[in-house]
Amino acid sequence: MKIKKNDNVIIITGKDKGQKGKVLKVFRETEKVLVEGVNLKKKRQRPRKQGEKGQTIDMPHPVSFSNVALYCSSCGKGVRVGSSLNGKKKIRVCKKCGKEI
Repeated sequence: MKIKKNDNVIIITGKDKGQKGKVLKVFRETEKVLVEGVNLKKKRQRPRKQGEKGQTIDMPHPVSFSNVALYCSSCGKGVRVGSSLNGKKKIRVCKKCGKEI
């Protein structure tokens, strides 16, 4: 998986197509990612204390890894990722423009 936590991604298919967000969590076993503000579902929350009201909150749900692409700020769109060596360190680069992601 070339997508990591805190990466900026763009949704390429589905109902949220075109939305950008930050990766909150990566689920490697199921090949899904949790993206901030994308694939929101409603959850009813019970009151915890007496006198408090119950409420409905929006919670992000995981999106399949194949439905997201890394967002390159210099290209302005979702791109494929390559790697290159910077000294002894391996870095991820955009396949289109060659800049570091």
